[in-house]
Amino acid sequence: MISNFPILLSTENSRALDAEAQAEWGLNVYSLIEAAGRSCAQVFAERFPSYFGGQEDQEERKGQSRVCVIAGTGNNGADAMVMLRYWILTGVLDISSQTLLIKRLPEADEKAPWVDLFLSLQKMKVPIQTWDGEEVSIKSILKQSDIILDGIAGTGLTETLSGPALDLVMHVNSCRSSRLGKSPCIVSVDLPSGNSDCFEQGKPIVTADITLAIEPDKYCNYTPAARPHAGLIVPVEGIFPKELIAAYKGFDLLSWDNEREKISVVAPESYKHKRGTLEIRAGSIGASGAALIAARGAQAAGAGLIRLIADDDIYPIVASQVSGIMVCPASSEHTIAESGFKPNAMIIGPGWGKIKDRCLVLEKALDAEKNGLPLIVDADAITLVKDTVFNGNVILTPHPGELQTYTGIEQRELLSQPAPVLLKYARERKVTILFKAHVITIATPDGRLGVVDGMLPGLAAGGSGDLLAGFCGAIAAKMMQENKFDPYTCAAAAATLLIASAKVHRLRFTDPLELADTAADLAGQVWLQNREAYFHD
Repeated sequence: MISNFPILLSTENSRALDAEAQAEWGLNVYSLIEAAGRSCAQVFAERFPSYFGGQEDQEERKGQSRVCVIAGTGNNGADAMVMLRYWILTGVLDISSQTLLIKRLPEADEKAPWVDLFLSLQKMKVPIQTWDGEEVSIKSILKQSDIILDGIAGTGLTETLSGPALDLVMHVNSCRSSRLGKSPCIVSVDLPSGNSDCFEQGKPIVTADITLAIEPDKYCNYTPAARPHAGLIVPVEGIFPKELIAAYKGFDLLSWDNEREKISVVAPESYKHKRGTLEIRAGSIGASGAALIAARGAQAAGAGLIRLIADDDIYPIVASQVSGIMVCPASSEHTIAESGFKPNAMIIGPGWGKIKDRCLVLEKALDAEKNGLPLIVDADAITLVKDTVFNGNVILTPHPGELQTYTGIEQRELLSQPAPVLLKYARERKVTILFKAHVITIATPDGRLGVVDGMLPGLAAGGSGDLLAGFCGAIAAKMMQENKFDPYTCAAAAATLLIASAKVHRLRFTDPLELADTAADLAGQVWLQNREAYFHD
C-alpha cells in the first residue's frame, strides 16, 4: 500500500533509491537530473513569480533577474544548471545577465551529467567562471545577483566542507548576513550545501532562504541543528515513482491536515465521560500558570471532564481562575480517592517542582500506568523518572535541557542527531518521547519516528509546553475511552495541533491561553463534525 503522507529519508537511503531508479526502473541519471532540474525551475517560478515579472509587470521585468548558479560536479550542481538553462530557454531570463560558477572545467573526454550541462550553457554563451577565480570578482557576482542557486554539494557529502567550497559557502552567507536593501535570494537545491546525515551544529553550511526539496525529502533538513539553514522548504514532487519511494523506510513528516483525521469525531449523543476524563497534577508556588494552561489546553483539545489537583498553597489562586474544571487541593487526597472519579489519562509535571512528596504521587501514577493508564510526563516530573522503565503507556515531553538531564547527552548532540538518541531511549525505556524544539521529533519503542516542522518563534515563550501537555492528555483520554490509545498517534495529533494553532498567529506574539482558543476552533472544526440532519438554520 502506498502512503499518501510525506516521508523523510536519510541521505544514504536517498542515494540507494536513486541508484535503484537507474538500475531497475529505466530512469537513467540524465533523465532524472533533467526531470529534477525542470521541476525545481517550474515550482520556483510558480511560487515566486515576482522574480520573473509576475502577471502585472511580466514584460517590464522579463529577463531582468540575475541568477548565479554555483555548481559542483555532483547531481545537485547539475540540477541547478538545468534550472538556469530551462529559464533561459523559456524566455524568462536573458543570457548575458546570468553567471555559472563551476567547481572546475571538464577534462578532455570527461563524461558526466554536469559536463554536458556545462557544455550546453557554454554554447549558449552564459558567462562562466571557476570557483578558484578572483575572489573580489566572485563576491561582486554574488552580491549583484537576484537569485543564488546553491548546487555546491549534495547528498553524497561525507566530510566537512573545506577549501574553495568552504570559501564559497562563506561568501554566499555573507551576502545574506550583510543585507542592506535588496539582496540575493539564496536557493538551495535539495538541501543546503554542507548538510548531511552527519551534520553537527557549528559546521559550515549554506544558510538558504529557500530549499527546493526533491521528493522524497531528506531527514537531515529537519534536524533542529540544520533546520534553520534550510529556510522555507518547498517540496518538488513527481521525480520518482510513488511505488519506488514507498519501498524505502523513512520517517514521517507530520502535519495537522493528516494527523487530525486519525482522531475520531465526537458523536452527537456524547456526554462528558464519553469525551474522556483527565486528571492533572501540576503547578506550584510561582508556577500556578502552568497548571492553568495545561488544563485549558486539555479543554481546547476536547477533554470532557478535567480534575486538576493543586498544592494547597496555590489552590485558591487556581480555583478562582478556572471554569468547567474540577480543582481539588492536594490535602484532600483521601477524599479524592473516594470520589469515584476514574481518569482515562493523567498529566503529571507542568510547573510541578521537585519537592519531596512528588515521588509518592509519582509512584501511584506509575502503578496506574502499569495497569494501562496513559500518562503524560512533563517538565519537572521528567527528572524524577530518569531511570524508570515504563510499560508503553507514557508520553514524555522534554525540551532540550530536560532531555539532556534525562539522557546525560549534551544538547549540541541532541539537536544535531536527535533520531538515534530518541529511538534508543524510547526502545530501552518503553516510552514515547515527544522532543520539543523549533522542530518537534516524536519517537516510539517500536521504531516509529515523526517530525513536525515548526520554526515558529512565537512559541518560544513560557506556557507553550504546558499547553502541549494538555493537548496530549485530552487526546489520550478520548482515545482511551474508545479503547484505542496509541501514544504515537496521540503525540502526533497534539504536536501538529499546537503548530497549526501557532501558524494562525504567525505574525504576532501571543499568550498560551490565546493559542488554546485557536486550538479549540481548529480541533472543534474537525472533531465536532455532526450530521447536518441534526441541525437546521
